[in-house]
Amino acid sequence: MLPQVFVLSAKGDRLLYKDFRGDGDSELVDTFCQKIAALPGDQAPVFMQARQGLHFAHVRHAGLYFVVTVLPNASPFAAVEFLNRLVTLLRDYCGSLSEKTVSLNFALIYELLDELLDYGYIQTTAPDVLKNFIQMEPVLSQPFSLLDLSTVGLFGADTQQSKVAPSCAAARPVLSLRGEQSSRPEVFLDVVERLTVIIAANGTPMKTDIQGEIRLKSFFPGCSEMRVGLTEEFCVGKTELRGECAPARHRTSGPAPAKASLALPLGYGTAVRVDECSFHSSVKLDEFERSRILRVNPSQGELTLMQYQLADDTAAALPFHLFPTINHDPSGRVQIYLKLRCDLSPKSHAVNIHLHLPVPKATLSLSQELSSPEQSATFQPSTKSIEWVIPRVQGGSQLSALFKLEVPGLSRARLLELGPANLSFEVPAHTSSGLQIRFLRFVGPHPSLPHRWVRYVTHSDSYVIRLSAG
Repeated sequence: MLPQVFVLSAKGDRLLYKDFRGDGDSELVDTFCQKIAALPGDQAPVFMQARQGLHFAHVRHAGLYFVVTVLPNASPFAAVEFLNRLVTLLRDYCGSLSEKTVSLNFALIYELLDELLDYGYIQTTAPDVLKNFIQMEPVLSQPFSLLDLSTVGLFGADTQQSKVAPSCAAARPVLSLRGEQSSRPEVFLDVVERLTVIIAANGTPMKTDIQGEIRLKSFFPGCSEMRVGLTEEFCVGKTELRGECAPARHRTSGPAPAKASLALPLGYGTAVRVDECSFHSSVKLDEFERSRILRVNPSQGELTLMQYQLADDTAAALPFHLFPTINHDPSGRVQIYLKLRCDLSPKSHAVNIHLHLPVPKATLSLSQELSSPEQSATFQPSTKSIEWVIPRVQGGSQLSALFKLEVPGLSRARLLELGPANLSFEVPAHTSSGLQIRFLRFVGPHPSLPHRWVRYVTHSDSYVIRLSAG
């Protein structure tokens, strides 16, 4: 049972509050804000005690806090799953999530909550069921344009770099507004990969993990069946032999589909191996073993078709390597020369590269020399770190920076406070695992086939490079 639901801004302002049982009070919001503010760092726990016999469960998306209160007899995992589905539904109905979007669509969100919960009990979160009862129209904060495809961000995906603007699909509600029913439908399929890397001081990778997802967002009502073809030599398991793929453990169901009416051919490469993968419950896998084809009957909205993981064995080289040179003298001067090499192919590029480098806590000042004018670097006295920002770098190129620090009373112990470097970035049109989408087809007759967009992106989850101060 979830007695109360509320949404807060990043500053703690109350945007929405719904009490389904009438036994809540305004102090619950203040209590939650105080508990969040008292936590050290940005990694807040999902569950916190509100008072005796009542707990908070929350998730954070787009800088907003989505919170429910949980009674002792309720499943905490169900509470988190409900919040994640609530966020997905709000994106389906309102487009991109922001404080302004929530404020403009508060009446629609209250109507949606009334259908989701009854006296604190979850009724349904299925978009196909809810669209029969929701009457309010969404209010868009800004008009979207199909011509605006220059941005890198994914539909509704929260990337690490807030400067990456979302694409047109992020700002567009899934359910068409009145007067837009004649527009041609669209389907977006995104392959998203997150890198977790630790590189030793000698340049040897100590850990390389890839967490990947295949996300679908459909603006296509009444779709009978969609077929997604993965790389033919997609292997699940520890085998590394080309063409000998370990069988994936999954359920199979459903008859063989009819011939597709239209294909979307895409290039694909050699064998791709992952350690394990999982699929959404609606995905039919009877053709996955033989042909690496996923079959699904998607409703309008967002859906994670597949999740996969790969550890310590990537098909492509790591996107970045850092070559540091550190010199110091007894007077307290420290020189740090950093050469950052991008090992992507020359046709690829990375955007929003941000290098965070902790320096000795006694550092007083910083001077810098950068290899190009578009770069920038600042010294943060509060965190005692250097922030090196590069807007864009082409594959196969390298950039450099020279930092000169003044560290009074420099000692070997203080030199140990230097590093490690933490790199964040985003690489569009690239997957580190090598996974590609061969085709995207629709089965059965349709009045008009939708526009289909297949996109790839890799970004850093944690990319740590250790340094040796010598």
